[in-house]
Amino acid sequence: MAYDLEEQEQLASLKAWWDKYGNVATWVLIAGLAAYSGYTYWKFHQRGEANEASALYAELQTAVEAKDNAKVLRAAGDMESKYASTAYAPMAALVAAKSAFDAKDLKSAKAQLQWAADHGAEEFKAVAKIRLAGVLLDEKAYPEALKALEGDVPAQFAGAVADRKGDVLAAQNKLAEARTAYEAAYKATDKNNPGRQLIQMKLEAIGGSVPADKGAA
Repeated sequence: MAYDLEEQEQLASLKAWWDKYGNVATWVLIAGLAAYSGYTYWKFHQRGEANEASALYAELQTAVEAKDNAKVLRAAGDMESKYASTAYAPMAALVAAKSAFDAKDLKSAKAQLQWAADHGAEEFKAVAKIRLAGVLLDEKAYPEALKALEGDVPAQFAGAVADRKGDVLAAQNKLAEARTAYEAAYKATDKNNPGRQLIQMKLEAIGGSVPADKGAA
C-alpha cells in the first residue's frame, strides 16, 4: 500500500511538473537529441571523407607510377576541392608538385606547393615553403623565393629553411647575409644529420667557417 501511495504521489507530482514545464522539457530533449545526432553524423561524415580521400590518394599514386602528370594534377585538384580538411590533401599537393616538376610543368608545381603552404598543417607548410623556394631559386626569382620562406616553421625545419635562404642569398652574391643564414642553418641542424656537412661546405665555400665545438647536439 505504501508503495502504491508513493507511486501515485510521484505520478501526481510528475503530472503537475509536466503541465508546467513539459513544453520546455520537450524542446530541451529535442535539442539534446539533435546535438547528439549532429555529432554522430559529423563523426560518420569524417570517417567517410577519410575513406574517400584515401581511395583518391591511391589513384593519385597510381597515376604517379604511370607518369601521367595530367591525371595526377586532376586527382590532386579533386582532393583539394573535396577533402581539403583531411591530411591527404596537402600530401597529394606535395606529390603532385613533384610530378609536375618532373614533367617540367613549373607553373603547376608552384601552384601545388603554394596550396600546401597555405592549407597544410605546420609540417606540410614547412616542406612546401622549402620546395617552393627551391623552384623559385631555379627560376632566379630571388625575392619571391625569400618571401616564400617567411613565417614561423616547426623547430625541426628551421635548419632546412635557413639553408635554403642561404642558397638564395648566395645566388644573389649577398655573401655576408648568406654566411649568416648558413651559420644559423648549421646551428639548427642536428650533428647526426648528413646534411649538416653539406651546409658547412657551402658556408666555407663563401668564406665562412664553423668552429668545431659549435652545433646542435
